[in-house]
Amino acid sequence: MMKNMIIASTSTVFGSGYLEYILDDLKLHFKAVKTILFIPYARPSGITHDDYTAKAKDAFSKININVEGIHTFKNPKTAIEQAEAIFVGGGNTFVLVSQLYKIKAIEVLTEVVQNGTPYLGTSAGSNICGLTMNTTNDMPIVYPPSFKTLGLVPFNINPHYLDSDVNSEHMGETRETRIKEFLCYNTQTVVGLREGSWLQVLGESITLKGPFPARIFKHDLAPYEVESGKLLEHLT
Repeated sequence: MMKNMIIASTSTVFGSGYLEYILDDLKLHFKAVKTILFIPYARPSGITHDDYTAKAKDAFSKININVEGIHTFKNPKTAIEQAEAIFVGGGNTFVLVSQLYKIKAIEVLTEVVQNGTPYLGTSAGSNICGLTMNTTNDMPIVYPPSFKTLGLVPFNINPHYLDSDVNSEHMGETRETRIKEFLCYNTQTVVGLREGSWLQVLGESITLKGPFPARIFKHDLAPYEVESGKLLEHLT
């Protein structure tokens, strides 16, 4: 078996419903799946696990796939091991990673995805696919035991990558500034995924999908753009 993943910058693009923009691709991605295990731990805006799962269930009902929340299982690690497919939703990456460590699920989640369990991540659920979570945009509202994440791709990810607006009067740090700060102390490449973009991972092949290029940040190079449709597995 080989990795079969969609790593999406976001669950929702402007003017579209939850997962709506990518639903046709998800139908193909999960074509052999009847039930998805949803991991709602990131809790965007503090939403409850039940309410978040209901949101995912509603979206996937449109392509006739059932959704079950991991929080409803007595043994979450067993639920991951036995899942037909897994979806890790967005929200706060610190909260998500803290909970995954708490239930000792980091290793088992990595293992099942490496062994071919279809995976979808959005936002925080995409952030954890990288080597570490250090390039998240989220506030550190809880303290995970480690920033190390699943390492399912050989670089870090910055979901919701936002270009600088030359007309803006906002004088705070840009996303590019913050990623450059990260690269002063770390050597791994960072892929800035713009809204509506995603990575398709099949085995060791990683392809940029969606309407926009990705912005690539490397330790010893000026940032540059990679067009949609290009392969990214060489980015280490």
